[in-house]
Amino acid sequence: MVDPLKFGLEHERYVTSLINNIYAAALKGNDFRTMQFLDWFVKEQGEEEDNAETNLKRYQRFGSDMKALYDLDSELAARVYTAPSLVL
Repeated sequence: MVDPLKFGLEHERYVTSLINNIYAAALKGNDFRTMQFLDWFVKEQGEEEDNAETNLKRYQRFGSDMKALYDLDSELAARVYTAPSLVL
């Protein structure tokens, strides 16, 4: 059951690498506007990678305890979507 979480973290790290490659190309080309635009994506992707890693660690810690797993599921289900802001 932990495999989907591992794959999710791996995918987030892949997305991070793609964003970093674009940022590096913008830096190399002195494209400061693109770098400024990408700052939000760098910040947001860092949060996504942290969330994926945290969820994996928590599941590994609580995965065999049904009560803890239920509590974890309830906590994740209670999250509220907040629309992203481009303000850094």
